[in-house]
Amino acid sequence: MDQTPDQIVLGDVTVTRIKEYYGSAGMSPAQFFPESPEDAWHEHRDWLAPDFWNPHEDEVHVAIQTWLLRSEGRTILVDTGVGNHKDRPYAPVWSRLDTGFLDNLAAAGVRPEDVDIVVNTHLHIDHVGWNTRLDGRTWVPTFPNATYLMPQRDFEFWDPAGDHRPVLGRGNQNVFEDSVAPVHEAGLTQLWDGSYRIDANLRLDLAPGHTPGSSVVVLESGGDRALFVGDLVHTALQLVQPDTNSCFCEDPAQSRATRHALLGRAAEDNALVFPAHLGGQGAAEVERNGSTFAIKQWAGFSRIA
Repeated sequence: MDQTPDQIVLGDVTVTRIKEYYGSAGMSPAQFFPESPEDAWHEHRDWLAPDFWNPHEDEVHVAIQTWLLRSEGRTILVDTGVGNHKDRPYAPVWSRLDTGFLDNLAAAGVRPEDVDIVVNTHLHIDHVGWNTRLDGRTWVPTFPNATYLMPQRDFEFWDPAGDHRPVLGRGNQNVFEDSVAPVHEAGLTQLWDGSYRIDANLRLDLAPGHTPGSSVVVLESGGDRALFVGDLVHTALQLVQPDTNSCFCEDPAQSRATRHALLGRAAEDNALVFPAHLGGQGAAEVERNGSTFAIKQWAGFSRIA
């Protein structure tokens, strides 16, 4: 595994971290992770603070970021963050942002038209935002030459034409209409279920629980392994306390079971775990610690701030 501060090479795949936002999630640990005992945060304070938790304000800190993969000559984005100018009346921390995400992507040598594949691990507000951008008063695909891989189960679940009543309630309001439907109507989506082979190095596997269609990008290249787990892990505390769910999990029991299974697989395969929202060094290797897990080592990225 070769690495530089902003980039890691895993086998034949280059992984680059593209930042959109880092800071408060606008929620305390008790709000975001109501199942986690307060003493758990204090027990692990020496490494949870300040990257994942601000104990002085009692706020969870998160990163909104995209994992840029280069594999077999193609440019692949895993999750697309919140996006700019999106009206999010029930999620004010993400409403009408104006970030330099596309500039950060350009600094990594990627123009929107260069992107070949966009992977949305699931269709929550903070994973699909840059699927589209505003052109006048119209939402258009940001990455016009890309195939957008979306889990069919999430597509159906979040379609407002359906009758689902999500845990997130109105928190995902407008998201399907401004960040999902426009790329589908442009003929750029590939809906999939079960498993989907991207190329010889990368595969998508269904990993339900957080949402019905939550998925994981599995990287197997040379002797290197990695799992891009989306929101199956929201915060680093869940790496060592995998029974802890976020308040946004649609099926809490399944979310716990999926998290345990994925972390067990990562421990057995020495796979790096790439959650969507970790600040700090962004990813980690884990090892078994009795019936749970421990952090073996952090990834080689520079600490995000």
